[in-house]
Amino acid sequence: MLDDAYFMRIALQEAQKAYEQGEIPVGAVLVHEKKLIAKAHNQTERLLDVTAHAEILCITAAAQALGGKYLPDCTLYVTLEPCAMCAGALAWAQLGRLVFAASDEKRGYRRHAPNILHPKTQVEAGLLAEEAVALIKDFFKKLRN
Repeated sequence: MLDDAYFMRIALQEAQKAYEQGEIPVGAVLVHEKKLIAKAHNQTERLLDVTAHAEILCITAAAQALGGKYLPDCTLYVTLEPCAMCAGALAWAQLGRLVFAASDEKRGYRRHAPNILHPKTQVEAGLLAEEAVALIKDFFKKLRN
């Protein structure tokens, strides 16, 4: 069944890829009319690019797939609350809906720029958060050891 949990599980698979590549494990998928049109994971280390967050890579791929820069009929599923940079990009893209798993108390947009998203963007938080948090905690635990 193509519901929110289905798409968030794909985002979690992308986060696992990031984990395995030594990247902070964040994954994202962008959906248009129940069809997955883009998926990505963090690639800041691989690309040596601080802007290569999963959300940014998804926005770029989705805009190319749809042939336009605006995403009002799209939903982005991401395993971690977007940072202010990514939320700003989502605002410029006029994203219709954002669904994220884990909150980011330190770097999340809600702490640093709570009103940055497009006014029409619907937001849902907490879907499969436990799985996302476990992956992130394990990543940083192994990084410290």
